[in-house]
Amino acid sequence: MTFSSPWWLLGLLVVAALVVAYLVLLRRRRRDVVRFTNLELLERVAPKRPGWYRHVPAVALLAALAVLSVALAGPEAEARVPRNRATVVLVIDVSLSMQATDVEPTRLAAAQSAAKAFADQLTPGVNLGLVAFAGTAAVLVSPTTDRTSVKRAVDALRLSESTATGEAIFAAMQSIESFSQSVAASADGEEGPPPARIVLMSDGKQTVPGPDGENEPRGAFTAARQAAEGKVPVSTISFGTEYGTIDIEGGRTRVAVDDASMQTIADLSGGQFFTAATEDELKKVYADLSEQIGYEIRRVDSSRPWLVGGALLLMVGVGAGLLLGRRLP
Repeated sequence: MTFSSPWWLLGLLVVAALVVAYLVLLRRRRRDVVRFTNLELLERVAPKRPGWYRHVPAVALLAALAVLSVALAGPEAEARVPRNRATVVLVIDVSLSMQATDVEPTRLAAAQSAAKAFADQLTPGVNLGLVAFAGTAAVLVSPTTDRTSVKRAVDALRLSESTATGEAIFAAMQSIESFSQSVAASADGEEGPPPARIVLMSDGKQTVPGPDGENEPRGAFTAARQAAEGKVPVSTISFGTEYGTIDIEGGRTRVAVDDASMQTIADLSGGQFFTAATEDELKKVYADLSEQIGYEIRRVDSSRPWLVGGALLLMVGVGAGLLLGRRLP
């Protein structure tokens, strides 16, 4: 715990001094009673002396002063709070390999279900966009807080040939840049662009501009490096298994996942790498990402409980004084 105005804690020294003064007064009163030599008269005047509860008003008031001193010092604590501004672009692979049935019912159907769950899980302050890619990449939905439009676009995803992973990352970066510029223009640039992230889900290796062309100008690794320069991490999800196959021209073709390239993209961009071999695993990855993206840790004011406690102790002290001594303490 930290304090925004720690000098108010000096009030605790005042409370300590009052405690000492109270104890001194109690000792002096006891000493004066002992000096009263006519015990018979003392018994007549005060046949019953109050018990421990006579200290309740003073103890409650001193405790209230201590608690209120802490409240005035402005205690702060770390808390998990929803982001009120952030940009996320979800990039989904729709190459032909996504029709593989190693993930039931198919990789694409499972990816669609998980993507819609991800959209619903994000906090309202996060703007979500959607990019789909196969041989080319297309921005289907620009970043928006309207989850319905994103889910509708996810339902409409259709398969196509090839895998242009680099183009997908570049398209997502362009979408984020355009959105950030529009936000800056509407807010006069006072707060700067919102934090952004790309979430890339793919099941295979890049085929455009070629499986060994990740480092070419439009390749996936080049795009990942540019994303890092723009401070836009790319979190990648390698989705599928080593045993996936699809029918191509009457024959079975193996379409194993490519964890290595997905790992490299994440590392180069400063993002995180995940794997998922089932729809449930994919949903869990998206749930973890939604927690990371949608919430942040901030130092927030935590003085309210102290203020409430101090006020309650103050009421107890005053009430006990009136009840026991028929006077304010």
